[in-house]
Amino acid sequence: MPDATAPAEVVRRARALPVRRARRLVGSLTVVLVLAVAARVLLGDFTITIPDFFRILGGAEIPGASYILMESKLPRAVLGVLVGAALGLGGAIFQTTLRNPLASPDVVGISMGASAAAALAIITFGLDGPAVAACAIAGAAVVSLVVRLVAGRDPAGLYAGGQRLVLVGIGMAAALQALVQYLFTRADVYDAHLVLRWLTGSLHDADWATIRIVGLALLVLLPVVLWQGRSLPATELGPDTATGLGVGPRREDVLLLVGVLLVAVAVAAAGPVAFVSFLAGPIARALNAGRTSLAGAALTGAVIVVGADYAADYLLVDINFPVGVVTGALGAPFLLWLLASGRASRRQF
Repeated sequence: MPDATAPAEVVRRARALPVRRARRLVGSLTVVLVLAVAARVLLGDFTITIPDFFRILGGAEIPGASYILMESKLPRAVLGVLVGAALGLGGAIFQTTLRNPLASPDVVGISMGASAAAALAIITFGLDGPAVAACAIAGAAVVSLVVRLVAGRDPAGLYAGGQRLVLVGIGMAAALQALVQYLFTRADVYDAHLVLRWLTGSLHDADWATIRIVGLALLVLLPVVLWQGRSLPATELGPDTATGLGVGPRREDVLLLVGVLLVAVAVAAAGPVAFVSFLAGPIARALNAGRTSLAGAALTGAVIVVGADYAADYLLVDINFPVGVVTGALGAPFLLWLLASGRASRRQF
């Protein structure tokens, strides 16, 4: 007599396999991130031993080492983790919700909206510090709203695979880039230098005040992602199936709004670090056998930013790049490959 429990066991194992794979992915990426942070904090021009690191964290004062660790190395590493996680998570939300790998905040103009608003605040109004960050967040929100309104929806009420939104976003980004170039013609040398450094994306100005703000924003937004992100597997099946499963446009709107806010906060803190939100999601999917992993995308984004910041400082002797230069160099070939391979035209990726 055949074992009646065999089919149930097969189904149970099949359902458990993706969960185990996702856990292994998150665990492996966590280890990689810890190693990247350790390299960023302990190595470089001024090396810090592991015992000295924990002594300094415990309050000990070591001449030279304490200042370099607490005011330079550690803030940059921590801010890199937070910014990378926010960009990776925001990009994965966009790409998955819109079912299009090109629909990342880098491509659809969200990052450019924040950049243009920040450039306008610095050059035209002479603002700095938190005021520039607030303008960047507002700029990202306004641009996302305009892109959504212009792109519209399909007859089912859902975004048509993100194709229209991507095209509208590219056009909006081009217009905003023209605005930034015009602002450069009106700026003095000092303001132009500030804007150029900000537009490139940099962790050079990392401080604990900024870290606290970004950390608080993530504490507020991450529970919303966890709650609303449960619908992403249904969303990936397409608009008709998602509607049939009860995932309507409102849930998509909430997720996209959270994605916009995540990217806006990250850009306000470190500038538009290029292509992190574009790269993190597809890399995490590839490592997870084609399944979306928001936690994996966040960790991948953090690894990219921390690793790129270390490479930007020490890849070439006596030359320090902003982190956005390195991530841009990584992301541009990936974008070209995505377009050349035809993957960008697929509704599900």
